[in-house]
Amino acid sequence: MNTQGTEVPPLHTAPTNGLAGAAMALGVIGLSTSVLFIGGLVGVVGLILGIAALTTAKRTGTGRGRALTGVVTSAIAIVVSVLAAVLLAWYADATQECYQPDSLRQYTECVHRELTGN
Repeated sequence: MNTQGTEVPPLHTAPTNGLAGAAMALGVIGLSTSVLFIGGLVGVVGLILGIAALTTAKRTGTGRGRALTGVVTSAIAIVVSVLAAVLLAWYADATQECYQPDSLRQYTECVHRELTGN
Protein backbone atom coordinates (compact mmCIF):
# COMPACT_ATOMS: atom_id res chain seq x y z
CA MET A 1 0.00 0.00 0.00
CA ASN A 2 1.15 3.51 -0.72
CA THR A 3 0.51 6.67 1.29
CA GLN A 4 -2.92 7.14 -0.30
CA GLY A 5 -4.12 3.72 0.77
CA THR A 6 -4.10 2.13 -2.69
CA GLU A 7 -2.38 -1.08 -3.47
CA VAL A 8 0.95 -0.85 -5.33
CA PRO A 9 1.62 -3.57 -7.91
CA PRO A 10 4.80 -5.56 -7.33
CA LEU A 11 7.88 -4.39 -9.18
CA HIS A 12 9.03 -6.66 -11.95
CA THR A 13 12.64 -6.41 -12.89
CA ALA A 14 13.95 -7.58 -16.21
CA PRO A 15 15.95 -10.78 -16.01
CA THR A 16 19.69 -10.30 -16.25
CA ASN A 17 22.48 -12.54 -17.42
CA GLY A 18 25.27 -12.15 -14.87
CA LEU A 19 27.52 -14.53 -16.78
CA ALA A 20 27.37 -12.22 -19.79
CA GLY A 21 28.52 -9.22 -17.76
CA ALA A 22 31.32 -11.23 -16.19
CA ALA A 23 32.43 -12.59 -19.56
CA MET A 24 32.48 -9.11 -21.06
CA ALA A 25 34.47 -7.68 -18.14
CA LEU A 26 36.98 -10.53 -18.24
CA GLY A 27 37.31 -10.21 -22.01
CA VAL A 28 38.11 -6.51 -21.78
CA ILE A 29 40.53 -7.05 -18.88
CA GLY A 30 42.15 -9.95 -20.72
CA LEU A 31 42.54 -7.90 -23.87
CA SER A 32 44.08 -4.97 -22.02
CA THR A 33 46.58 -7.24 -20.23
CA SER A 34 47.24 -9.68 -23.07
CA VAL A 35 50.78 -8.48 -23.76
CA LEU A 36 51.60 -9.28 -20.13
CA PHE A 37 50.62 -12.93 -20.76
CA ILE A 38 48.17 -12.94 -17.84
CA GLY A 39 45.56 -11.68 -20.28
CA GLY A 40 45.59 -15.04 -22.01
CA LEU A 41 44.63 -16.80 -18.80
CA VAL A 42 41.95 -14.24 -18.04
CA GLY A 43 40.80 -14.63 -21.64
CA VAL A 44 40.37 -18.38 -21.24
CA VAL A 45 38.11 -17.85 -18.23
CA GLY A 46 36.23 -15.11 -20.09
CA LEU A 47 35.79 -17.37 -23.11
CA ILE A 48 34.35 -20.19 -20.99
CA LEU A 49 31.99 -17.79 -19.21
CA GLY A 50 31.04 -16.18 -22.52
CA ILE A 51 30.07 -19.51 -24.06
CA ALA A 52 28.04 -20.36 -20.97
CA ALA A 53 26.43 -16.90 -21.12
CA LEU A 54 25.48 -17.42 -24.78
CA THR A 55 23.73 -20.63 -23.78
CA THR A 56 21.92 -18.79 -21.00
CA ALA A 57 21.04 -15.93 -23.36
CA LYS A 58 19.48 -18.40 -25.78
CA ARG A 59 17.27 -19.70 -22.99
CA THR A 60 16.38 -16.37 -21.30
CA GLY A 61 16.70 -13.93 -24.19
CA THR A 62 18.92 -11.51 -22.27
CA GLY A 63 22.61 -10.67 -22.37
CA ARG A 64 23.43 -11.96 -25.86
CA GLY A 65 25.36 -8.82 -26.85
CA ARG A 66 27.46 -8.77 -23.70
CA ALA A 67 28.10 -12.51 -23.97
CA LEU A 68 29.19 -12.17 -27.58
CA THR A 69 31.44 -9.23 -26.67
CA GLY A 70 33.00 -11.37 -23.93
CA VAL A 71 33.62 -14.27 -26.32
CA VAL A 72 35.17 -12.07 -29.01
CA THR A 73 37.40 -9.99 -26.69
CA SER A 74 38.48 -13.10 -24.78
CA ALA A 75 39.41 -14.91 -28.00
CA ILE A 76 41.40 -11.90 -29.20
CA ALA A 77 43.15 -11.69 -25.80
CA ILE A 78 44.19 -15.35 -26.08
CA VAL A 79 45.53 -14.84 -29.62
CA VAL A 80 47.45 -11.69 -28.66
CA SER A 81 48.95 -13.43 -25.61
CA VAL A 82 50.10 -16.38 -27.72
CA LEU A 83 51.60 -14.04 -30.33
CA ALA A 84 53.38 -12.04 -27.62
CA ALA A 85 54.82 -15.25 -26.15
CA VAL A 86 56.01 -16.44 -29.58
CA LEU A 87 57.57 -13.05 -30.30
CA LEU A 88 59.32 -13.01 -26.92
CA ALA A 89 60.66 -16.54 -27.44
CA TRP A 90 61.90 -15.64 -30.93
CA TYR A 91 63.59 -12.46 -29.63
CA ALA A 92 65.22 -14.33 -26.74
CA ASP A 93 66.52 -16.99 -29.11
CA ALA A 94 67.79 -14.47 -31.65
CA THR A 95 69.64 -12.39 -29.06
CA GLN A 96 70.82 -15.06 -26.62
CA GLU A 97 74.49 -14.20 -27.23
CA CYS A 98 73.87 -10.64 -26.03
CA TYR A 99 72.78 -11.43 -22.48
CA GLN A 100 76.13 -10.76 -20.78
CA PRO A 101 77.10 -7.28 -22.02
CA ASP A 102 79.38 -4.94 -20.12
CA SER A 103 77.21 -1.94 -21.00
CA LEU A 104 73.87 -1.03 -22.48
CA ARG A 105 75.65 0.22 -25.59
CA GLN A 106 77.29 -3.19 -26.11
CA TYR A 107 73.94 -4.89 -25.60
CA THR A 108 72.24 -2.59 -28.12
CA GLU A 109 74.98 -3.14 -30.68
CA CYS A 110 74.86 -6.91 -30.18
CA VAL A 111 71.06 -7.02 -30.54
CA HIS A 112 71.22 -4.89 -33.70
CA ARG A 113 73.94 -7.15 -35.12
CA GLU A 114 72.03 -10.34 -34.28
CA LEU A 115 68.69 -9.14 -35.66
CA THR A 116 70.03 -7.60 -38.87
CA GLY A 117 72.65 -10.22 -39.59
CA ASN A 118 75.49 -7.68 -39.93
